[in-house]
Amino acid sequence: MSKIKFATVWLAGCSGCHMSFLDLDEWLIELAEYVEVVYSPVGSDLKEYPEGVDVCLVEGGVANEDNLELIHLIRKRTKTLVSFGDCAVTANVPAMRNMLGGSEPVLRRGYLELADETPQLPYAPGIVPELLDRVLPVHEVVPVDIYMPGCPPDAHRIKATIEPLLKGEKPKMEGRDMIKFG
Repeated sequence: MSKIKFATVWLAGCSGCHMSFLDLDEWLIELAEYVEVVYSPVGSDLKEYPEGVDVCLVEGGVANEDNLELIHLIRKRTKTLVSFGDCAVTANVPAMRNMLGGSEPVLRRGYLELADETPQLPYAPGIVPELLDRVLPVHEVVPVDIYMPGCPPDAHRIKATIEPLLKGEKPKMEGRDMIKFG
């Protein structure tokens, strides 16, 4: 039996969903029997998102040009995309900056108004990816196959979502244990 090509991605978020993923503890060893981790900030060191990914958990909202480019590549190269956690599903905390009304007010607040010394905007290329005017949930940018809310989703919910996918089945995302936000 060939292994499922499995990926996780961290966009604009706190990494709490990935920390919760690591809370799967010994089940991670069982999971490793069924999947090949082909891309993940906690499970591989590859820099290029590969072709032919079967399942990808995407944590975080889409906040900048790098996130935008990556999520389009992920959708193009992934069979099943899971919106992983409240920031991916709703944009959640990263979207609080949307209230400031665009990227320029965010940069002014962060780099000028709150700076202690040498306030300056980061306009040199390559220092900070260009911010989008709004932080977006993943489904507003690309189609999503499965929504797994939670801030973060607990290990039980993550396992209950992934386990059916290993058998080629779609998880039942219903009931408080599977769809509660927060």
